[in-house]
Amino acid sequence: MTEPLSPGEYRDLMSRALEGTVDADTRPPTPHTLYMPDAHRTALYVDSTVVQGDRGVGKTFWARSLLIPELREAAATEYRINRLTRLRVTPGFGMDVGSPHYPGPLVLPSLLAGGALPEEIWYAVLLAALGQPELRAADGWADRVAWLRTNAGLAEATLARADAEAAAEDIVHLLVFDGLEHLHTDWDTRNRLIAELLRIAMRMRFGTRNIRLKVFLRPDMFDAAKQLFPDASKLSGNAARLEWTRADLYGLLFHHLGNEEAETAGRFRGTMGGWQPPSPGAPVRHVPPPALRNDEKEQQRLFERIADPYMGTNVRQGRPYTWLPNHLTDSNDRISPRSFLKALSEAAEITRRTRPSHTRALHHDAIRGGVREASTVRVDQIVEDTPWVKLAIEPLKGCQVPIAQGKIISIWKDRGLPQLLREESARYTQADRPELVRTGPRHPDDLPRLVQELDDLGVLRRRDHNVDDFSLLDLPDIYRLAFGLGRLGGIPLAGR
Repeated sequence: MTEPLSPGEYRDLMSRALEGTVDADTRPPTPHTLYMPDAHRTALYVDSTVVQGDRGVGKTFWARSLLIPELREAAATEYRINRLTRLRVTPGFGMDVGSPHYPGPLVLPSLLAGGALPEEIWYAVLLAALGQPELRAADGWADRVAWLRTNAGLAEATLARADAEAAAEDIVHLLVFDGLEHLHTDWDTRNRLIAELLRIAMRMRFGTRNIRLKVFLRPDMFDAAKQLFPDASKLSGNAARLEWTRADLYGLLFHHLGNEEAETAGRFRGTMGGWQPPSPGAPVRHVPPPALRNDEKEQQRLFERIADPYMGTNVRQGRPYTWLPNHLTDSNDRISPRSFLKALSEAAEITRRTRPSHTRALHHDAIRGGVREASTVRVDQIVEDTPWVKLAIEPLKGCQVPIAQGKIISIWKDRGLPQLLREESARYTQADRPELVRTGPRHPDDLPRLVQELDDLGVLRRRDHNVDDFSLLDLPDIYRLAFGLGRLGGIPLAGR
């Protein structure tokens, strides 16, 4: 019989297994970290051109996994997508510095300043990936764009030939695009680049049999591009979305614990049979049994060996298994696995520091502390992605939620928020196309509509069906805690 892990051993295993999960974009995926939620299967369909996902839900993880043959093979087997074994994958854009496959964020502005059109840049990337010899031999991307401009006929012939040759080989050429928020510092220019990329992706999707583009995008970026490229709505029908259920999140946790390189990971796997061992000759990767992936009752039973059974002295204060994800969701009921794992990692550290002899690996107060840390990380992320959110929410610091819409608007008026938002947006506004502004809200002077935009983003949540000044608004804990708003009976702010 497997010897059960002690609370201290569980804490050590969690700390090792979850180390660096907040910085997952900077760490390449490995067989150890490759976890495949059932809901993500459609994202790997070759014909799913657009894969939408908020920050921290796995876009970069999947983009990089598609580029690694052994991980692609594992996904093909586990998801039963045989077509993944017949791909020739090339990066179309990403975060690799100095990649030969695409112009980076330092080169792109110089190409555009030199007169290159977004469409020309993307076609140059596509044709180089397909083996156009003149493009591969060129000294730089400016020369590649110049060749394309004067050799349109040869370029089209290359597309047709590459498609036919791929059909004969029974393969698909797949270009993967990720990190598109870093295309350009000017948001309007970035949106135009994305719109043209989607236009080409659609042409390949409907005009060829064996050339495909897969574009990983935040939903707001897809929505902005669709305003510039109305036909992009045709890509919505087969677009995938990376989302996580509660069972997916705990399955991810158990996968990490069972795949850590430690003796305790083997003992952890032994606490419940059914783990699928690595195949002979394959990379070391232990697959959790279905019960730990999809059965919430079994997941809760195991998690309560790790964490306190209640978030206090009795069940009325909640059970950690349900309490934790409930306090990490935004107002659209979406949750980032990065926030979830960050909260657990911090909870282990807090318990080790403040209650090292506790009878569980995670004390309930430490779980609350983990949520506070996860909130700080999440707010930093949304402020980076959508800077105007900070201008709108920071004036509410010190307020209690739920709060009436009329009070929010009154505070905004007192702080001169519309003027601050206009100043933030002015750097990017086109005088003849104000609808293209994406660094700020679409209507900075219409404060009720600003409330709705924050609701759409998942930052604010309406508590009732009213849309007037008496409407009660809430701020989910994943944002409330870091922004410094209180809630009667809720998780207290840090230092209180």
